[in-house]
Amino acid sequence: MRVLLSTIGSRGDVQPLVALAFALREYGHEARLCVPPDFREWIEGLGFPVTPIGPEVRTFSMPRPASGTAAPPMTAEQARQLVEASVATQFETVAAAAKGCERLVAATALQIAARSVAEQRGIPYTFAAYCPIVYPSSLHAPPPLPRLPGQPVDATPPDNATLWARDTQRFNDLFGPALNAHRAAIGLAPVDDVRSHVFGDRPWLAADPALAPWPDPADGSVLQTGAWLVRDERPLAADLEAFLDAGEPPIYFGFGSSRVAPDLGAVMLQAARTLGRRAIVSRGWADLASDDASDCLAIDEVNQQRLFARVAAVVHHGGAGTTTIAALAGAPQVVVPQMYDQHYFARRVQDLGVGVAHAPGAPTAASLVAALGPAIAPDVAARAKALGPRVRRDGARLAAERC
Repeated sequence: MRVLLSTIGSRGDVQPLVALAFALREYGHEARLCVPPDFREWIEGLGFPVTPIGPEVRTFSMPRPASGTAAPPMTAEQARQLVEASVATQFETVAAAAKGCERLVAATALQIAARSVAEQRGIPYTFAAYCPIVYPSSLHAPPPLPRLPGQPVDATPPDNATLWARDTQRFNDLFGPALNAHRAAIGLAPVDDVRSHVFGDRPWLAADPALAPWPDPADGSVLQTGAWLVRDERPLAADLEAFLDAGEPPIYFGFGSSRVAPDLGAVMLQAARTLGRRAIVSRGWADLASDDASDCLAIDEVNQQRLFARVAAVVHHGGAGTTTIAALAGAPQVVVPQMYDQHYFARRVQDLGVGVAHAPGAPTAASLVAALGPAIAPDVAARAKALGPRVRRDGARLAAERC
């Protein structure tokens, strides 16, 4: 069977689909991927064909000019134009990528056209999310999203039902006109609930049950497979091995593809030094800076599964993948959420007692010191280590079995 795996997003959105592609290959299926061009070379190097979609995501993730500086707000007209262009590109590109495929799996809620493409081709479709709060439930609120132009600020927080109703309306207002225009052009009926249409029937939750459980086990509307993790056997670079061997376990700092200011690197080093700790700084898409001192090391893409098992704590943005890998490694965490589901993972780390939820946004050296102090305490480290064996590694295999 030939399966198309499609997403729009950063590496945290793409990497789980690569894990599923490997699992599908082990079951004798052929996986193709439709992902942003940033990841084409990497994935094709693994032996999977790629159809690139849209512009490079990194161009939308450039760092802020200064720590804490907000990007200028998008106007309603700019948002409309961006949505129309994205949906048009999806209908064209996903349809081309799906030729010859017998199943389509889409991830991330920006995949507005994927189900329509599957419907037109008459092939099964499944949607997958990496965090439970993506899916509606009375037991949690939807992920927080940037406020739209002209959207009022609530004086008191609404209840979950109200928030989900607003989320439904937001999907319909943003994507409904463009989606239904393209559906009409290919002979498909209009949809009146965009979000439910995108999620489809019994979507998958590709998140670990110990770390990010579906809140109501009796609710069978969502199938939780476990997180989709790439099996990573790469050794650590020689300079990184030497640094790790040269002293006590350091603190890892990394914000992946988040839009943070480059000067955050200096802030993180100051925090580590205040605590008398060495530091590893992952440059990421913000190109976070380090210095030439012997107590720190700047690194690029790395086998996190190996590295996190050897650090004192992991300070990060709260992406689903980073949080899961740190939990699997048994490392204490400090989560500094920036957007969307990262706020959920920050709360889960705090609630599980395996780390600290930092306030959202840009941290200071003082705020990082205040968060890291409790995070590296012996009792937190012990709970983090105990959580590691509970994190499942077979989520991608379980999903592949259902394809």
